Amino acid sequence: MKVKPVLLEVSGVSKSYGDQIGCIDVSFTVRPGEVIGIVGESGSGKSTLLSCLSGQMTPDRGAIVYDVKGRGPVNIRNLSEPERRKLARTDWGIVHQNPRDGLRMDVSAGGNVGERPMAIGARNYGDIRDEAQEWLRKVEIDLTRTDDKPKTFSGGMQQRLQIARNLVTKPRLVFMDEPTGGLDVSVQARLLDLLRGLVRQLGIAVIIVTHDLAVVRLLADRLIVMQRGRVIEEGLTDQVLDDPHHPYTQLLVSSVLQV
Repeated sequence: MKVKPVLLEVSGVSKSYGDQIGCIDVSFTVRPGEVIGIVGESGSGKSTLLSCLSGQMTPDRGAIVYDVKGRGPVNIRNLSEPERRKLARTDWGIVHQNPRDGLRMDVSAGGNVGERPMAIGARNYGDIRDEAQEWLRKVEIDLTRTDDKPKTFSGGMQQRLQIARNLVTKPRLVFMDEPTGGLDVSVQARLLDLLRGLVRQLGIAVIIVTHDLAVVRLLADRLIVMQRGRVIEEGLTDQVLDDPHHPYTQLLVSSVLQV
């Protein structure tokens, strides 16, 4: 079986806040269609790492190299600000824990989804609306809510809308920060089932940060475990969760730690 080329290569990424450590010397690769889970207790560095990877924060050291369409592997630090913004609007997606951080709450649901096709050149209003409604259907939002504003939606609906907004342009890489956080268990289950289907159908790569091991078991191909800013264990998700080697990972799996 032919090995897919590397889509994202992370090498020695470190970030500190004064004397406080965010993450230290993190390295891994992501290939097209691969889902990477990053877990750890609060303060482990996983959110800092995700912010660095997604361009929301600049690391102090290390390289984050992405296979930019038409250019090949490029350290994202070397991209201009307009180039980074374009990447974030087109070939990347970012699903925030709080949907309000990823949606325009006073713009209609259809308008939220339609903005990204417009960012890559779509101009026909009818086509944009049709595509937006197709994605609302995919994430199980009734089309009668197309012109309603997200602030009138439930938390679960807002999160599904944020997913539609990010996936409509079929990005090659999506960053997810606690995508099921704060949702009821039944809503979480439906959302996870939806996410798993869309990720596999579209063949997108995903980096997902979560405290919930059930989420990564369901979604992630490989798992990275962080403690105090460092990667302390990584491997295939089932192998790490079923046979954890590091004592910290063993505590996580046995639910002794409150993550």
